[in-house]
Amino acid sequence: MPAAAISEEAVRGALLGVIDPELGDNVIDLGMVRRIDIGEGGDVDVTLALTTAGCPLRAQLMKDVRLRVSSIPGAGEVRVHFGEMTTEQKKSLMAQARWKAREQAPATDIPPTARVVAIASGKGGVGKSSVTANLAAELARRGFTVGVLDADIGGYSIPRMLGLPGKVDAAEVGGRARIVPLEKRVGEGLLKVVSMGSMPGAEEDEALMWRGLMLNRAVQHFLEDVRWGDLDYLLIDMPPGTSDIQMGLARMLPRTEMLIVTTPALAAQKVAARAADMARKGYLRVAGVVENMSAFVCDHGRSYPLFGSGGGERLAGQIGAPLLGTIPLDPAVAAGGDAGSPAALSDTGPVAEAFSALVDQIVEEAVPPVQMATCTARIFEAAGGNLAP
Repeated sequence: MPAAAISEEAVRGALLGVIDPELGDNVIDLGMVRRIDIGEGGDVDVTLALTTAGCPLRAQLMKDVRLRVSSIPGAGEVRVHFGEMTTEQKKSLMAQARWKAREQAPATDIPPTARVVAIASGKGGVGKSSVTANLAAELARRGFTVGVLDADIGGYSIPRMLGLPGKVDAAEVGGRARIVPLEKRVGEGLLKVVSMGSMPGAEEDEALMWRGLMLNRAVQHFLEDVRWGDLDYLLIDMPPGTSDIQMGLARMLPRTEMLIVTTPALAAQKVAARAADMARKGYLRVAGVVENMSAFVCDHGRSYPLFGSGGGERLAGQIGAPLLGTIPLDPAVAAGGDAGSPAALSDTGPVAEAFSALVDQIVEEAVPPVQMATCTARIFEAAGGNLAP
């Protein structure tokens, strides 16, 4: 079957998720995209104009553009070219950034340098929340500051899995009340968690019966009204399905990247493919696939594929995203979740090894942390801004 034709509109939609970490806006709205050329085989050439040819963020922007555009169905090789803005273009860019900062303050407290990763599955029962909790714990153990937003409003479980049974407090910031996340030190890192289960009055065994718009509004509050502070990563534990919350997230946080969780079973794979399709229709990049509940390995080393085999690999091939890792079916995952001590933090064992390998893939290839640097043009702007008319 021939590859689907790729359009300039799709490329521009993908580039809305490429954020200049210093200016806090996407490269499309900042006017940094000078040219998009699409070849016959789906190869894409994107030309960006930088404030200075030696901008230290050049490599970061190149990587982000390639990751975003290559995730579009039908895209071939993605090449990124750079030019340099004229003095007038630099002035216009900085004026626009200042105007946006004044007139359109960011709707969230999520720093532009934070990597936002939504963990989705399309259906329940595949262990998506346990993957989220263990990923967060392993990232924190490596020294990262990790926010966890439990967007599964009616089926929250993150507080129990991460051993955070308390309730959130509020603090006044800039004249308005903000939710203060629950915090937990893990090694050299820090977890910051917000969940419906952490709200005062919420009880773990009581049903929350809200309609779609109310659920979406709750997630919006978690994005807008939480004092997240410094973050390296924000992991969002998504609810099953492809409806209001998923569409709302694409609108509110277009820089979100998606990890798709499936089990080896064919039925789970097919539903997970819908979650990937939903992400791409909302111009969210699918960063990769995680196969959970893979083969069970007994004490004497024999492997039992209780839920089948190959589902993660098949899904990755179907949606054109890498298979980042496979997590074995192991009682340690359930026991750790019940006790609030994620299995990823164990010193040894197949689960800890699998999550360690998965996090290696995430921080080194799939969703690497932003390496902040300051462009000399920004320094020039700060020092010489009074020269502008």
